[in-house]
Amino acid sequence: MSQKPVYVKQCIGVNGLEKIILKEVRGFSAEVYLYGGQVTSWKNERGEELLFVSSKANFNPPKSIRGGIPICFPQFSNLGSLEHHGFARNKLWTLDPNPPPFPTNSSSRAFTDLILKNSEDDSKNWPHRYEFRLRIALGPTGDLMMTSRIRNTNKDGKSFTFTFAYHTYLYVTDISEVRIEGLETLDYLDNLKNRQRFTEQGDAITFESEVDKVYVSTPTKIAIIDHERKRTFEVRKDGLPDAVVWNPWDKKAKTISDLGDDEYKHMLCVQSACVEKAITLKPGEEWKGRQEISAVPSSYCSGQLDPRKVLFQY
Repeated sequence: MSQKPVYVKQCIGVNGLEKIILKEVRGFSAEVYLYGGQVTSWKNERGEELLFVSSKANFNPPKSIRGGIPICFPQFSNLGSLEHHGFARNKLWTLDPNPPPFPTNSSSRAFTDLILKNSEDDSKNWPHRYEFRLRIALGPTGDLMMTSRIRNTNKDGKSFTFTFAYHTYLYVTDISEVRIEGLETLDYLDNLKNRQRFTEQGDAITFESEVDKVYVSTPTKIAIIDHERKRTFEVRKDGLPDAVVWNPWDKKAKTISDLGDDEYKHMLCVQSACVEKAITLKPGEEWKGRQEISAVPSSYCSGQLDPRKVLFQY
């Protein structure tokens, strides 16, 4: 008799931290740490890692883990009075022992549901009650799907406001050989120039120096083409109007203690986000934000991408 496949497995990871391993029958896999509710690995059917995690990443709470997909909540970057990127990525999430089943139109069995709720520690700096439910799933063809639901559970009638991002670190072969399509001609806020607003040129985005931009009112689908690996990442998002693009390049990388000096060459952050216009929830209201990433083979000549083939192949 063949063994029944194990889609979800709970085990111990680095430094004794608990993690969940998701596996699909074709060999796709993902790892999720309860610390930070953070995806730290996503591999294709050949076992190739698709996310970047720094060789110097700290798996020592309360430090955040450099790489994978940290959750930025309730604050993105330094846009507020809280710690950089908020506190969700530095908290221990709990596993939902009885998660609701997946919708009937999805055959995914490799998924986990995590929950984060307000603590007394949070309330010193952010005096609100909330429930954050995070579902992480692998689709049957290896897509990595993340759905966040954030509810205001305040009993005092107060609304709260937050910004949010899936701080996704993609693994790329050589950053200078990477191109992003889908953000051309859009407005962006340049974090390297005091968040001044500019308009992107009509060409696909390529990299030859430090980049830290918040693209606003972006399409729901973005393509990241890794020429060296002949691979295209497709990012599909819902409820997240902005897209943050970041690479520290050489000088900034040397100032980041938990990043190797040359590791910037192999990483690119393309973050589905809600930054420009913060979200406000009244008591009882819920916000939902979803990101789905696919990795598909690509072998484009002259850099022309057929969006009908890549971006719309649901």
